[in-house]
Amino acid sequence: MARNEEKAQSMLYRFREAQAAELGLGTRSDRRPRMASSCKSLRECERWRGEILREISRKVSKIQDAGLTDYEVRDLNDEINRLLREKRHWENQIVALGGANYRRNVAMLDDDGKEVPGTKGYKYFGRAKELPGVKELFMSKKKEEDEENKVHNYYKKFTNQGPGYFGDLDELDGTLLEYENRAEAEEWEDAYNHIRTVLGLSTDEPVPPIPRPVKPLSVLLTEASQVGPPPESKRKAPEPDGDSDVAMSASDVSTEVAKRPRKGGAQAQASVPATGADTSTEAAMEVHAKRTAAYIPVLSPEILMPPKMPSREEMEKFLLELRKKALVEEYFGDGGEGRG
Repeated sequence: MARNEEKAQSMLYRFREAQAAELGLGTRSDRRPRMASSCKSLRECERWRGEILREISRKVSKIQDAGLTDYEVRDLNDEINRLLREKRHWENQIVALGGANYRRNVAMLDDDGKEVPGTKGYKYFGRAKELPGVKELFMSKKKEEDEENKVHNYYKKFTNQGPGYFGDLDELDGTLLEYENRAEAEEWEDAYNHIRTVLGLSTDEPVPPIPRPVKPLSVLLTEASQVGPPPESKRKAPEPDGDSDVAMSASDVSTEVAKRPRKGGAQAQASVPATGADTSTEAAMEVHAKRTAAYIPVLSPEILMPPKMPSREEMEKFLLELRKKALVEEYFGDGGEGRG
């Protein structure tokens, strides 16, 4: 019977030790600590991390075997994820001891730039991706991504469009304008004949052409607003009628104007052009209404004029009357108006 020292020197024993070290099954005194924080040597931490990497590599190669059952594949995948968590603990301990930082938080991307499913949290390797339930999980994620890409591509064709998409280039060739002019002329002729039939006018006269202004109405209104008030609107000084108590001389008027305070002078000067612009705009609109009424005798220029909006003073006066009436009815009843 050989002694233990002699057994330790045998070739078979040394081969078994090397094989156990390669498989990560070292002797009891040389086993990897369960807690990475208990190891205070940077060199030892690097050693145990390298050993975990070799174990992960062996198990990832083994999980590709087609002869494994589903249960064995699940167990191998669980062991690989456990080793990955343990590797992360050792890497944290290496950083805490002042060593290199092996942690990488870079996401894995596919050809389309999308993040590969299963790269965060629990991971699947090799045949584990084809297990029942796992394959449907990957297919559902891929289906959701395909639907999202389909919707994105559908709306992407409506973005960054040129002026042709909005119809800004339709009138360049003149075809559309010619078609619109023909359609407008036909509608004008039909409307004119209908009006003559309704009013009982003679149909022997030819249909007049469409009244087209030389310039658009917006341009006419703009030019009229820039002209200013007509010279007839200038106020003349009242002529003295001989009454000394009422009449005032030109010098008295100038003296009175000079004595007035200039409070709000800027506002008064600013309101003068606006008033003139409003007057000229109304005049231009009145001219346009008269021209339109000339072709349609049934309508008068007053009807074609836009409605006049009440001024601020008129609105305040009307609201004040309504409040007075409401107060009188509240306190005196229906007979309050007779009492007042």
